[in-house]
Amino acid sequence: MLELMLPRPLRRPMRILCLGAHCDDIEIGCGGTLLKLLARRGAADVTWVVFSATAERERELRASAQRFLRGARTRELLVHGYRDSYFPGSYAAIKDTFQSLQRRPAPDLILTHRRADLHQDHRLIGELTWNAFRRHLILEYEIPKYEGDLAGANAYVPLTKAQVAMKTRTLRGCYASQRSKQWFRAETFEALMRLRGIEAGGGTPWAEAFLISKFNLL
Repeated sequence: MLELMLPRPLRRPMRILCLGAHCDDIEIGCGGTLLKLLARRGAADVTWVVFSATAERERELRASAQRFLRGARTRELLVHGYRDSYFPGSYAAIKDTFQSLQRRPAPDLILTHRRADLHQDHRLIGELTWNAFRRHLILEYEIPKYEGDLAGANAYVPLTKAQVAMKTRTLRGCYASQRSKQWFRAETFEALMRLRGIEAGGGTPWAEAFLISKFNLL
């Protein structure tokens, strides 16, 4: 498979913007990719934005993000309190939050939800990402769930066994409030990464998958 490397910014760290509707979305969708980027690309500044969190879930999130972002040069965690499962009803306020993100230094890479995600909160974050950031590299990640909306991907990030283990171990270890959910299992996360690893056809059995809608080849 053709391999393309992300360009490294000149004379400054890479800026990564991670967007998640809920507290564990970023880790589930692109946790392994973050681990790989921060381990291999040198200095990086990461802004991690979550749009819905209770006090308990925010504590879990902060513990998890700290582990995933150990390799970052700087890290900023922004947590909002929009009502879970009601994001479309808060459209204007959430769009205002995106406008505040636009005023920050431009990110080199954005990791966000798929616009075709059937969960209304996920979908809205994906749509507003493209509304706010029109000239940026955007990778849309996937979340396994009841709706069964996993679709074809066109970009893959191969992962090592250690990165897969770190991702699943941190999710299970930090998010105690989610352990009772039938799908919140290491086997679920590992199975999806194993399937995507087969599709990626690389030298490792595991990968995370993304959808890229646009990019320019220079």
